[in-house]
Amino acid sequence: MIEKKERAILLFSKLSSENNLYVKFLTHNDEILTGISFGGSSKKKKNIYQIGYFFNVIINNKNNNFPNNISAELTKPYFFNIFNDKYKLHCLLSIVSLLNISIIEGQRIDGIFKLSEKMIVLLSNKEKWIIDYFLYLLNLLKLIGYDIDYKKNLSKNFLNLETLQFEESLSSNSIKFPHQLLYKLEKINSKNANSLFKIFEIIIQNHHLNNINYNIPVNYLKFKKLILSYLNK
Repeated sequence: MIEKKERAILLFSKLSSENNLYVKFLTHNDEILTGISFGGSSKKKKNIYQIGYFFNVIINNKNNNFPNNISAELTKPYFFNIFNDKYKLHCLLSIVSLLNISIIEGQRIDGIFKLSEKMIVLLSNKEKWIIDYFLYLLNLLKLIGYDIDYKKNLSKNFLNLETLQFEESLSSNSIKFPHQLLYKLEKINSKNANSLFKIFEIIIQNHHLNNINYNIPVNYLKFKKLILSYLNK
């Protein structure tokens, strides 16, 4: 029998059979782990397996032809306060939904666990975190291969969404990049927030999701709608 121990974020769970759950984790080794948690949906355990929670996971596998047998216990960081705040909750669901379309089983993306853990901890502890979320989106793009190195292009105000290069003047394929917002030199509003959402969406859809026949996750879109609605008040 092969046994491994991992620290991981729960990305997905669904009822498999009777009281068993099929679960999917992102591990601290930046890999996807899937398997069956036997009794995972029982009265004793059903409130434990919440999307976005951190776990210490034990994986047993008697035979490579069968799914992993997974047991897990909650671990730090604990962030129960997120579930009492609809904005933070939708942000957490957005993050998890993006992880689900950014990395697949058998793939490794160095740094994706640490980046996501840092963002979730910030989300739990800070009152003002939306700019951190936008920075998370840009760093996530960088990790999956679409770096737009805005830090070295502060003098160029426009980003070409085809070439992913910064330009000094507006063109048919470019959009104004909100440098000032990311450096907290201007207040957030619906216009500059929407620009960052749009930049992220176009890049990840055209350069990543189209290649794997996926679309922008619904939970991301719900969070975007919630934020823009708040900023438009």
